[in-house]
Amino acid sequence: MNTLSEENYLKAIFSLTQKSEEKISPTAIAETMGNNAASVIDMLRKLTDKQLIEYDKKQGVRFTPKGLKDSILIVRKHRLWEVFLVEKLGFHWDEIHDIAEELEHVSNISMADRLDKFLGFPEYDPHGDPIPKANGKLPKPFTISLTEVTIGNTCKVGAVKDTSSSFLQYLLKLGIGIGSTIKVLERIDFDKSLVIQINGQHTNTVSQLFSENILIA
Repeated sequence: MNTLSEENYLKAIFSLTQKSEEKISPTAIAETMGNNAASVIDMLRKLTDKQLIEYDKKQGVRFTPKGLKDSILIVRKHRLWEVFLVEKLGFHWDEIHDIAEELEHVSNISMADRLDKFLGFPEYDPHGDPIPKANGKLPKPFTISLTEVTIGNTCKVGAVKDTSSSFLQYLLKLGIGIGSTIKVLERIDFDKSLVIQINGQHTNTVSQLFSENILIA
């Protein structure tokens, strides 16, 4: 059985593998975890000893089949719990991450499958991240950002890249959530900000950083 800290590292490594095809370095893991390099190297040794990862300086960190399976299960539980917290307990999407962080470590073998069935086998969590299936397969992630939408076109929000409370709360203020429609009215050359219409109603000017963190369905 893996420790809570080991599971957190596995989840962080999995997240990095989904974001980039480049090698996963200890530095990238340290930035994701908010830990120092020495702590990361020490953990990488432990995960290597447990045959969960392989690591060398040239190739970076790679999962073993067992490590990949364990990491996918952690992510699966986390995202299912987020769906449960929003749909069944009425939490807002900016409140659920830390709670799901605790619940994901429940080790009952059948819990994830039962929760999945209870929720109706959702494909995406409340932030639009794909939920791994019981067989480990992932639904297709959303990868096209709002910055790529042509002026005059209308798109639907599929996911958000930034899941920090501050960004999610800002979206709530704008009336934007998963499934909201956004029409791109104008792109401002000076700073690449966008003038958008939200849900066919009010208009706002948003920054390039904002647009990069909205992924369309």
